[in-house]
Amino acid sequence: MTVFADRLPTMAALLDRSLQWADREYIVDGDRRLTYGDHHAAVARVAAYLIEQGVGKGDRVAIFGKNSIEWVVTFWATVSIGAIAVGLNVWWAQDELDYAIADCAPKLVVKDMGPITALLDGPAVERPMVEVDEDDPALILYTSGTTGRPKGATHSHRNLNCLVQAQQCIIAARVPAGITLPPSRALTSTPLFHVSGLHSGVIACLGAGNTTVWQNGRFDPISTLKVIERERCSTWTTMPTTLWRVVHEPSAKDYDTSSLMHIGGGGAAWSAALQRAIRDTFGEHISWGIGYGQTEACGLSTTSSFAELQEHPDTVGRPVPTVELKVDEAGEIYLRGPMVMLGYWNNKTATDAVIGEDRWLRTGDLGEVRDGLLYLTTRRTDLILRGAENVYPAEIESCLEGHPDVAEVVVVGVPDEEFGQIVGAIVVPAEGVDLDEANLAGYVKERLAYFKVPSRWVITSDALPRTATGKVVRAEVMDRFKES
Repeated sequence: MTVFADRLPTMAALLDRSLQWADREYIVDGDRRLTYGDHHAAVARVAAYLIEQGVGKGDRVAIFGKNSIEWVVTFWATVSIGAIAVGLNVWWAQDELDYAIADCAPKLVVKDMGPITALLDGPAVERPMVEVDEDDPALILYTSGTTGRPKGATHSHRNLNCLVQAQQCIIAARVPAGITLPPSRALTSTPLFHVSGLHSGVIACLGAGNTTVWQNGRFDPISTLKVIERERCSTWTTMPTTLWRVVHEPSAKDYDTSSLMHIGGGGAAWSAALQRAIRDTFGEHISWGIGYGQTEACGLSTTSSFAELQEHPDTVGRPVPTVELKVDEAGEIYLRGPMVMLGYWNNKTATDAVIGEDRWLRTGDLGEVRDGLLYLTTRRTDLILRGAENVYPAEIESCLEGHPDVAEVVVVGVPDEEFGQIVGAIVVPAEGVDLDEANLAGYVKERLAYFKVPSRWVITSDALPRTATGKVVRAEVMDRFKES
């Protein structure tokens, strides 16, 4: 595969290189701030603390908490000593959390951030030195599973360092010769247990010497606008659903967002209406770019520039440096390169199903390439893209099938302006039973994360439409939603 010839071997090397910006702000977390120099010193203290707790090379350190300075420092401390950071989803229900912890078997779970907070300041210590290979695992992020259980996408030091260099190549290619851009102040609206929040908002920011700005608490459009105004954010990495809410906030133009120059995001192509609203809200100077990727490939495989989107608004762009992309006869997208994960943690069967011996990653997404640009025709066959979350119907169907009064159920994605899609369910009650939406929603809420609870329900006595082999005909199911 194609790799960068001049590359850093480990995340620790990337961390040490950041000392060239020692006096520059690295993290803004509400009213708290941390420079690159102070961050490096804090990482050394926390790394020593982890070793004192018995954490060694290859051990897992699971991090469970909201976005914070402590989360970031714990991550860098973990990977700097050759241990493996695990980002746990704070939106999970208890059963999902228990499963992931049992799966990764961490040496340490960092939930109480108090000990980490105490180590943000203190006397200088030498950062512990551990020999690490660039293909050693550094990080596990869990993705939703089609079988109802999350799978731990495992990223190596090579994966993550390649992401940093690929992003820098993209930016350099779009800046006219002779122009040096000032460091970005980058607002990130996604959680650190997501590939977009951690990889773009933390790792790539450190690699470029930028400042990463975080918004406290739950996402709120007015709070976002206030942060952009107060911190003079120049870039914003976000998802279509959060962007949609901000540009449709009635008071958006009351805030000074003139510092914001660029918005980046992923997923499917942004609608023409959303692109018009971006320009209307933030002004004629604003640019944006989108791309396509998966957690299994570090979240970045293709990207489209603002100029390309003006001519081809429906594309998700061209392959980024080092990424090879092909589409087979059935229209399925395959990826290869140094950003493709090592595999799913502790799950060879699932890994072999998506990564062949030649290291091509089978994405399960469908698309086509025209004039070098990728166009998505659909995401995974049944996948529901609810905002920033991937939701698999099989998991919710399995849950509802456990309800004693449910005879049949099928879960589908229903189009929605704000979230892109929301979760819908058609339920056939057991004979002689009356079911209501509140009962069903409460049942799912007790067992799964809130974003997996269907928000549209059709309860019907009519049997679900099925093929001769018993498979539900989802096209007919969608017709029932439209009629309902």
